[in-house]
Amino acid sequence: MSSTHAVPRSGAIISVLAAAGITVSLMQTLMVPLIATLPTLLNTTAANAFWAITATLLAGAVAMPVSGRLGDLYGKRRVMIASAILLTIGSLVCAPANSLLPMVIGRALQGLGMGVIPLGIAIMRDVLPPQRLGSAIGLMSSSLGVGGALGLPAAALVAQYVSWHALFWGAAVLGLVMTLLILFIVPESPVKSPGRFDFVGAAGLAAGLILFLLPISKGSDWGWTSGITLGMFGASAVILLLWGWWELRTPAPLVDLRTSVRRQVLLTNLASVVIGFAMYAMSLITPQLLQLPAATGYGLGQSMIQAGLWMAPAGLVMMAISPVAARLMAARGPKTSLLLGTIIIACGYLLALALMGYAWGVLLFSAVVSAGIGFAYAAMPSIIMSAVPLTETAAANGLNSLMRSIGTSCASAVLGAVLANMTVEFGSATLPSESGFRTGFMIGAGVAVLAALIVTTIPGRRAAAAPKVSGGPAADVDQEVRTH
Repeated sequence: MSSTHAVPRSGAIISVLAAAGITVSLMQTLMVPLIATLPTLLNTTAANAFWAITATLLAGAVAMPVSGRLGDLYGKRRVMIASAILLTIGSLVCAPANSLLPMVIGRALQGLGMGVIPLGIAIMRDVLPPQRLGSAIGLMSSSLGVGGALGLPAAALVAQYVSWHALFWGAAVLGLVMTLLILFIVPESPVKSPGRFDFVGAAGLAAGLILFLLPISKGSDWGWTSGITLGMFGASAVILLLWGWWELRTPAPLVDLRTSVRRQVLLTNLASVVIGFAMYAMSLITPQLLQLPAATGYGLGQSMIQAGLWMAPAGLVMMAISPVAARLMAARGPKTSLLLGTIIIACGYLLALALMGYAWGVLLFSAVVSAGIGFAYAAMPSIIMSAVPLTETAAANGLNSLMRSIGTSCASAVLGAVLANMTVEFGSATLPSESGFRTGFMIGAGVAVLAALIVTTIPGRRAAAAPKVSGGPAADVDQEVRTH
C-alpha cells in the first residue's frame, strides 16, 4: 500500500467493514418489534414462534468460530463475502414467508452472517497501517452494539408504517450492497494459515454449543430442573469435553486450545463473557421499562418507536467512543481501556437506579453504559490479537465473539427469570415490578465489577507476544498491536 493512497484507501476499507458489521448486527434486532405478533403472523403457537428468534442466535454462535477458521485457511475476504451472501439469501427466504418453517430457515441463514465481525477485525489487522488500526478495530468491534441500538427504532418504524415483510426485503438489499462493497473495496488478507479444515471439530463444537445455548434460551419455559434442560446441559458438557480432547490431538484444530489457554487469551475471553452479559442487561431491561404503562408508577409509557428513539443515542455514543479508546490504548495499552470500560459500565448501572423514573434519565444512563461498552469492545480484540499468531487471528476473534454471545445468552436467561419472578398485578396483566428492574440494574453493576476484577488479572503490555511474522503490512500491524 503506497503512502499516497494508504489513508483514503484505508478509510474506505474501514467504512465498508464497519458498515458490514452494523448490517449484520441489525439482524439481531430486526424481529424485536414483531415478537408479540409473531404467532399470528406465522400461523403458529407462541412456543413455536420462538424458533424464529433462536435460530439466528444458534446459527450465529456456531458461525463465528467456524467462519474465523475458514477465513484463516482460505481467505478472510472470501469467507466474509460468503457470509454476506448467506445473510442475503436468508433475508430473501424470510421476506415472503407467512409460515414458520421458511422463517426459521431464513433466520438461521441470517445468523450465519455473524462471522463478518470477527473476520472484519482480522482483515483490519492484516491490511491497515498501524496508525489507523486502533480506532478501526474499536469501530468494528462495537458495530454489534451500534447496529442493535439503531436497528430497534428503524425496525419498529418500518414494521408499523410499511409492512413487516419490508423489514426482510430491506435486509436483503443491505446484504447485497454489503456483498458488493466487500467485493470491490476490501482487499484479501495476505495472511493465511496452512492446514485443512477440521470438520470433526466443527461438528463437535456446533453440537456442544447448540445443546448449551438452547436450554439457556428455553430453560424458563421448560423448567430449569426439567429432564430435557438438565439432559441437554449434560450432553453439552460431554460433547464439549470430547471436542476438547479431539482438538488437542488433531494436527489442524478448529480452535487452537493451547493458544486459547494462554493467560492473556483465556482471561480476556472470560471477561468477554461477563461484559457480554453486562451489555445485554441494558438491552433487555431498558425497552421494557420505557414501554410499561405510566399508571404503574414506574413505567414510562412510551411506544415501541419512542422507546427505540430514546435508546438510539446509546449506539451513536458507542461509535463515537472508538477513536477515544484508540488514543487511550495507544497511550496506556488496551488493558487500561478494558478496565476503564468495565468501571464505566458499573457506574452507568448504578446511575440507572437514580434515573430510571425519567425517559431522559434512561437516555443518559444507557449512554454511559454504552460508552463503557465502547471502551471494552475496542480493547478486547487488540488484547487477543497480541497473544495469537497472525495465522490464527480470525479464528481467535471468532472465539472471542462467541464468548460475548454466550454472555448475552446467559443475561437473557438470568434477567428474564428475574423479571418473570418479580412481578406485580396491573389490571388483568402481570408485569415486571419496580424492584425487579432495580434488581436487574444491580445485577448489571455487579457483573461489571466482576469483569473489572477479571481484567486486573490479565497480563499487561509485557505479556508474551505471538510469534513474529516478518515482512508485509501484516507484520507491521502485528508489531503495532503488540506494542499497544
